[in-house]
Amino acid sequence: MARASKSLKIRKGDTVVVLAGKDRGKRGVVKTVDKEKHRVVVEGVNIVKRHTKARPPQSSTQANRQPETQGGVIEKPAAIHVSNVALVSPGTGEATRVGFRFVEGRKIRVARRDNVDIDETKGK
Repeated sequence: MARASKSLKIRKGDTVVVLAGKDRGKRGVVKTVDKEKHRVVVEGVNIVKRHTKARPPQSSTQANRQPETQGGVIEKPAAIHVSNVALVSPGTGEATRVGFRFVEGRKIRVARRDNVDIDETKGK
């Protein structure tokens, strides 16, 4: 029986700073979030190289849908664990922990460092 995963405090589009690993100190924007594995993909962080083989389309109908994939070395960002990143506070620009507050029946994320609403400042 699968357990329901808890909501993560980091969301797609957030600016984060890496706390641990080879890219420690780098900042980037979160591209994807995997709630079940507790991992995030951050733009420009944890770049890995993958060697791919050129693959022509196998049929004429597939050729219309997919162009020929080109072979070579492809660099792309890999996922890192959510515990190794911290949200950047919109007020100070430093790493901060995230808390929650209820305003008018809505749950809003709050930067613990300077008590600034994250979701309210992000839209502006």
